[in-house]
Amino acid sequence: MIDPFTALAAVKSAVAAGKELVNVTKQIGEFFDGVDDLRAAHEKKKNSLFSGSDENAMETFVNLQRAKDAEEELRQIVIATRGFSAWGELQAIRVQARKDRKAKAEAERKRKAKMIERIVIYGGAIIIVTIMLGITIVIILAKQGRL
Repeated sequence: MIDPFTALAAVKSAVAAGKELVNVTKQIGEFFDGVDDLRAAHEKKKNSLFSGSDENAMETFVNLQRAKDAEEELRQIVIATRGFSAWGELQAIRVQARKDRKAKAEAERKRKAKMIERIVIYGGAIIIVTIMLGITIVIILAKQGRL
């Protein structure tokens, strides 16, 4: 998992050094990926039947709150350097990237399900043919008196 706080620190230091935001797009992307990972981890812990440890859920909650604060800090940096419309454009790009990632994950899940389905069908067919062949051989051997 990408650490969003490290990515934000890289963005802040680059902007402080006078670099343009377009030069730190990789770090901004890593920041948003890390925030999304933290949200997913928190939801997973919160909804898990086996997460008996409130400590783990609290840890993900605290990290999520820190990420929200960091996101607000990044928003202020973007607005200060590029204007409010740039933040809106960045959010639109982020939404599209999230949709693309979700679609890709869904396509991969469907591909794996189809592969498992094929394995079950072909494996079942092979087992049925093998059983039928075995029965046929037993019948033939029984009629010949060799069994």
